[in-house]
Amino acid sequence: MARIMVVANQTLGCAELDAALDEALSTQPPPEVVVVAPVTTTEGEHQWDYPPTDRYIPPPEVIAHALASARLDRQLKRLAERGVSAEGEVVDRDPLHRVERMLTEQPYEQVVVCTLPERLSHWLRMDLPSRLARATTVPVRHVEGTSGPSL
Repeated sequence: MARIMVVANQTLGCAELDAALDEALSTQPPPEVVVVAPVTTTEGEHQWDYPPTDRYIPPPEVIAHALASARLDRQLKRLAERGVSAEGEVVDRDPLHRVERMLTEQPYEQVVVCTLPERLSHWLRMDLPSRLARATTVPVRHVEGTSGPSL
C-alpha cells in the first residue's frame, strides 16, 4: 500500500492541509497516512495567569506535548471518518532526524510539510521543508496553512 507522511502540528485540520491531503488521497486505493506532530514548545512557555497564583501549572514541555497530542488525535479521527488508514506520533520540536529514520524504515510516496505563514513559522525560519528535501529522495511538498481548529 502506498504511504504518505504529513509533518504538521498547529496546522493540523486547516483547510490548506485538507486540500493537499484531498489531492494526495485521490488515488485508488488511497494511500495510508502517517502524521508526525512535532512539539511546539513555545505553546507552553507563557504563564497565562498574571500575577502567578498558588495553583499548579505544568511545565511548558508537558503543555506543548498535550496540545500536539490532542491535535494529532483529532486529525487521525478526521482521517478515519473519511475511511483513510492513518497513524501518527508526537515527536521532538525538530522532526528532521525522526522523519529521516522513518523514511528509511518504510517506503513513502511523498512528505507533506504544513507550516504556519512565514512570519509566524519557526519551521520556516529553520528551513525545515528544504532540509527534509535535501535529506531524502522522496518528494517533499510544502503547504503554508493557517492554524487548525481550536481544541
